[in-house]
Amino acid sequence: MEIAILVPCYNEEQTIGKVIDDFKRELPEAKIYVYDNNSSDRTYEIAQQHGAIVKKETMQGKGNVVRSMFREIDADIYVMVDGDDTYPAEFVHEMIKPIMNKEANMVIGDRLSNGTYFNENKRMFHNFGNNLVKNLINFLYKSDIKDIMTGYRAFDKLFVKSMPIMSPGFEIETEMSLHALDKRFKIVEVPIDYRDRPEGSESKLNTFSDGIKVINMIFTLFKEFKPFQFFSLWSSVLLILGLAVGLPVIYEFIKTDYITKVPSAILAVGLVILAVLLFAVGLILDTISSLNKKQYEMEIIRLSSKYGGKE
Repeated sequence: MEIAILVPCYNEEQTIGKVIDDFKRELPEAKIYVYDNNSSDRTYEIAQQHGAIVKKETMQGKGNVVRSMFREIDADIYVMVDGDDTYPAEFVHEMIKPIMNKEANMVIGDRLSNGTYFNENKRMFHNFGNNLVKNLINFLYKSDIKDIMTGYRAFDKLFVKSMPIMSPGFEIETEMSLHALDKRFKIVEVPIDYRDRPEGSESKLNTFSDGIKVINMIFTLFKEFKPFQFFSLWSSVLLILGLAVGLPVIYEFIKTDYITKVPSAILAVGLVILAVLLFAVGLILDTISSLNKKQYEMEIIRLSSKYGGKE
């Protein structure tokens, strides 16, 4: 089976050579693709010197790089890993095994279960952010994924060629996890070790700005994947507010046959009408979403037949 190692890179001259050499040692038969995302250092040249297939992606952002990789690279098994040498190559055999055995469409390299991420990563709020995103997604999908945002993953061809990537940046890992859960792909998690970046290598992840982007991605995909729940939630909020404003008006009318709180009555009616409209919108969009899912399932059947595998 043809294996492709996908390494998105931006200014990783200090570590990219070692990452390539490590994966060559572990999987000498694999092709290693490094996509350079407008690096201002020698990442491109060093990757070439170490024997990788190197290409440039001019649209800035990890999501844009992964989109190009998924479109352009043809293989049976794909392994995605960061170029910062934080994910040990020796775990790649455990990562690809469920794909080879057709037990998974996506394998997640779980950094969190064995505690190495919390020991190695000293950046403020990163652990809090990981847990917040993980708990939110697991709550929405009633799942139990341990590590939502890891950059070490393996995929089969079916997942790669049917994944519509919309995220431009670091939200890509969250989008992959949500897509796999929503479309009911088979997911397997493999506990891995994590090591922090070597001294002198700087993270491109901004805790706050990229964290806000991830939360916004969850919000957007929740609206698109589960529109009935999304709009029902807002409908319930408006209905409760409408009742809170309107009940005193109703009580006054029952008691006196007269309404003096006219502004409150108008506001209450407006809130209740908005609540009903949002509920109706949720029902309509849920029907459309259900139809889209059925069309997607038919496309998956077609792709499964094309690639000679089963979901």
